[in-house]
Amino acid sequence: MRIQVIPKVRQGSGAFNGGEIIENKPIGFPQDKGEVKPYSNLFYWAYAEAKTDSTIGLHPHQGFEIMSFVLRGRIRHFDTKLNEWRPLSAGDAQIIRAGNGISHAEHMEKDAVMFQIWVDPDLNKTLAQATSYNDYKSADFPVEQVNSFSVKNYVGANAPLLMDSEGMKIQEWSFGATEEDVAISEDTIHSIYLMEGSIQLNGEAIAQDDFVIVSETDKLQIKSSDKGRFFMISSPKRPAYKTYVELQADRMRG
Repeated sequence: MRIQVIPKVRQGSGAFNGGEIIENKPIGFPQDKGEVKPYSNLFYWAYAEAKTDSTIGLHPHQGFEIMSFVLRGRIRHFDTKLNEWRPLSAGDAQIIRAGNGISHAEHMEKDAVMFQIWVDPDLNKTLAQATSYNDYKSADFPVEQVNSFSVKNYVGANAPLLMDSEGMKIQEWSFGATEEDVAISEDTIHSIYLMEGSIQLNGEAIAQDDFVIVSETDKLQIKSSDKGRFFMISSPKRPAYKTYVELQADRMRG
């Protein structure tokens, strides 16, 4: 079993508009100075919180699949494909399959919180594809009971959010006081962000806003004395294609 715990203080950080929106980044860009670099097909992961109403202006994307998960409050998105602003509220999600190019902007209302996560599909294919875009309401996502946990399925398990990136499962787990084991795939990397509460996870103490990477085990041993929530992405140990980071390394070698 391998488990790596990255507290908030060791994650990357960033801000927009003079600190109107602040971010901690479990997986950031090099300039964000975080401990974790891209792995599997996860390229970027930010937890963003708006201190006041604020807009991130129009900016371009290509190739990647860019997802927004609204954890609290309300946000709005604009992009050059739909050419309109669209609202999202707590529990809603969006995916932009950036393909051959799109620009978009985001507005976060005061106290809104969201994850923005970039996933690395096979760029040799997606850079030649047309952009596509989907919004989903919270009620669109199936919720199942896994032992004592309530699990909201965003990707996989008959969830509606479809991705080009291979082998992805994305879930939000809610729990109360519990002590039990949950079966997971030993052949997969499990990336976990604790949004609320505190837990013991496979013998490690996990606090709110900690980021945890678990692999080479077939179970999560979870112990909690109170309610909480965590967000989990399960992804392949090694995608079948070369990721952006690997392609860049190839270019550097000539």
